[in-house]
Amino acid sequence: MTWHFTTDPAVFRAAARAHLAAEPARNTAVLTMMDGAELLGWWTGPDGTVSGVLAGSPAPVLTFGAVPVEAAAALVLPDGAEPATLRGETAAVEAYAGATGLPWEPVMGIRLFRLGELAPRDPAPPGRSRPGGTADLPLLCDWTADFAAVHRYAPQDDYTDFLTERIAEGRLHVWEAPDGRPAAMAAVSRTIEGQARVHLVYTAPAERGRGYAAGVTTAATRAALASGAAQVLLFTDLANPTSNALYRRLGYHPVADHLGVRFTPRP
Repeated sequence: MTWHFTTDPAVFRAAARAHLAAEPARNTAVLTMMDGAELLGWWTGPDGTVSGVLAGSPAPVLTFGAVPVEAAAALVLPDGAEPATLRGETAAVEAYAGATGLPWEPVMGIRLFRLGELAPRDPAPPGRSRPGGTADLPLLCDWTADFAAVHRYAPQDDYTDFLTERIAEGRLHVWEAPDGRPAAMAAVSRTIEGQARVHLVYTAPAERGRGYAAGVTTAATRAALASGAAQVLLFTDLANPTSNALYRRLGYHPVADHLGVRFTPRP
């Protein structure tokens, strides 16, 4: 039983293809990160079967996909790849964090949801969904910076490229209030291994409480289904009971709880 590492997404796909295809929901974060990851890893059992995967990105942030607890506890990363933060299913994250012997603190608890049958809000919220456009970029950059701060993600100096890619591919949706002003946004990932993930769900503070998050999430969900996704997923902040209740009402069901932790390096 051992971990293997590469920086080549093609090598990773070839090695972990069966595991990624068998567990697309639990591996959603790794699937959507792997082409831009700085490190990719997979765990093989005694018979050579892959049963765990991970991806490392700048910051440095390590993300677990579906990883057995024993694999997480046995993980020894290549020199220089030790993470400042780690995210993944709670039991695996706690196993790795405990095995390192490093001090660590929880950053946030999140829950992975999977769509059952979409149940749009009835009556629909006022306004309408439309594709995001380049003219929206200044506002969307501000919203994304606020979203990152609220969810305690590593901040970026500029979100223009991040958002432009989603706009160009038609994957970013804006909810307009009845008077035409942008009020909320949501994005959807590319569909990979039959799964797509709704993310970046954000309502402008002054517009909250009007159902706009439900409207734009429904629009993003429909777009994911139209793209051919067999499984539509999203993550919620466990500390936000409003969003957790909203997604349940829209037809999403819990899959697994995840934990994000921050490590304190040894002196």
